[in-house]
Amino acid sequence: MRTKAYITLLLLFAVLMAACSHIDEDERLIYVKPAPVSRSVLLEDFTGQRCINCPLASEEIAKLQEQYGEDVIIAVGIHSGPLGFYTNSRYYGLKTEVGDEYYNHWNLEYQPVGMIDRGSPAEYTAWGTLVRQELQKTAPVDIDLTVTPGDSLRVDIYTMIKGVDGNTQGKLQLWIVEDDITAFQMMPDGTLDNNYIHKHVFRAAVNGQWGEDVDVQEGYNIIKDHSIILNGDWNPEKLSVVAFVYNDSGVLQVTRAALQEADVPEE
Repeated sequence: MRTKAYITLLLLFAVLMAACSHIDEDERLIYVKPAPVSRSVLLEDFTGQRCINCPLASEEIAKLQEQYGEDVIIAVGIHSGPLGFYTNSRYYGLKTEVGDEYYNHWNLEYQPVGMIDRGSPAEYTAWGTLVRQELQKTAPVDIDLTVTPGDSLRVDIYTMIKGVDGNTQGKLQLWIVEDDITAFQMMPDGTLDNNYIHKHVFRAAVNGQWGEDVDVQEGYNIIKDHSIILNGDWNPEKLSVVAFVYNDSGVLQVTRAALQEADVPEE
């Protein structure tokens, strides 16, 4: 009886194994949704060296970054508009043509003014509330960024965009930003400070004024690589790249990375 029972169990096991062998390999895999990703916030600060209240906006940015972290509140000072200043024979200016194009595109009418994740323009006194609202959201994509020096003044930029939640269609924008630039600034009391330290100054757009199209599916990664030749006036030790993905609903995720030796991300 024991032998007969043993043979019956072997036959049953063989039947089960045969049934399993007919399941396609794809059908045996269980999809695991990527974990939610916290959102960082892009703060575009439209500023100018002849703007007496712009240092107050810079102080507000410093407070927000101290509260949340510089990698959570990623600020870019876009010198532009009627209070921006181009370099002349006497003074060093931080205004750029691209910055002016952004200022005019958004129909801005005063400075300082900022946009939080490409929301409606707002005065600096409202930035704290808007930042808190954005930080409550999660990001549909995540971004890994590597910035490495190449030959001469060339910099190589590798960007990996990871699909986290749904399929995302938008644009990838890459900017060069420089910290700790000493240049003149009009102050709130009406004086001129020739030794003012300017933070997170927009220098250039790497991949065009409005970036490039990207289509990222949930659970998949895409990699983009770019290069830029640095301006000789820029200090490489103070440079970083800001990368963000945006669409008509606003900025979906943003990150930044300093120029440094690092491994190139792999798919």
